[in-house]
Amino acid sequence: MVDVKLIGLWYSPFSKRVEWALKIKGVEYEYIEDDLHNKSLLLLQSNPIHKAVPVLIHNGKPLCESSVILEYIDETFEGPSILPKEPYDRSLARFWAKFFEDKGLAIRKSIFFKGEEQEKAKEEVYDMLKVLDNELKDKKFFVSEKFGFVDIVANAAALWLGVLEEASGVVLVTREKYPNFCDWRDEYCTQNKKYLPPRDELLAHYQVYIQRVTTSK
Repeated sequence: MVDVKLIGLWYSPFSKRVEWALKIKGVEYEYIEDDLHNKSLLLLQSNPIHKAVPVLIHNGKPLCESSVILEYIDETFEGPSILPKEPYDRSLARFWAKFFEDKGLAIRKSIFFKGEEQEKAKEEVYDMLKVLDNELKDKKFFVSEKFGFVDIVANAAALWLGVLEEASGVVLVTREKYPNFCDWRDEYCTQNKKYLPPRDELLAHYQVYIQRVTTSK
């Protein structure tokens, strides 16, 4: 009997992070696709504070926020480690994961806002990309020599950022400015294709979404 359920959205990088971790651990789970425009009672009951995905339900107990869920999965289920074993590396992994999480709002504002607020957000994204480009100049993974926690959290920067750029026409990343980041992104999307949604389907989804948002303003 399946005692693990995941409420998610196929196009959400946060949902995909949790799916990824469950697959790495070899955990059998029931996936429940939700609808942001008509949220299920299960979602509202499981995450009454944010009313957002992903939500992991294990033995009837819900957990929210993708990074929190990743750590729970790593600590609860047998299988390959997601977080590093060494305390220093674990702390470093949490630092970089928070770095990505903290830049999410700036990325969204760069894509969906206009005017001064958009330009300010773009500058923050450029600073983020500069940091990442420097960090990735001589390594493949963020912490140690093994794919893990931070690399899963980085899925939005690796795939979704480029999709949002193309869907919106807002250019944030260029190979001339950020060559190391671009090399990392290309290899990441190729090596981890089975854990990511198809790019063409993701692009089509966000093109429709951005068109809807633009029309409604």
